[in-house]
Amino acid sequence: MQNDNDNLPRLMAPKDAAIATSLSRPLLSLMAEAGEFCKPVKLGARRIAYVRAEVESWIDARIAMRSAA
Repeated sequence: MQNDNDNLPRLMAPKDAAIATSLSRPLLSLMAEAGEFCKPVKLGARRIAYVRAEVESWIDARIAMRSAA
């Protein structure tokens, strides 16, 4: 988990979310529609972004599930 004062933008592009999760952008979109991933923020007519803290929390939850299994 990262510190709150790390100077990273609060939003991340779909490309960055895909890199962080090691999942493809289309898969992240499908998962978000199914409620299995963070819902993106619509920034414009053709632009979305993900909230960095939500993506990081999603990743942390998947790591925690590894220990619970």
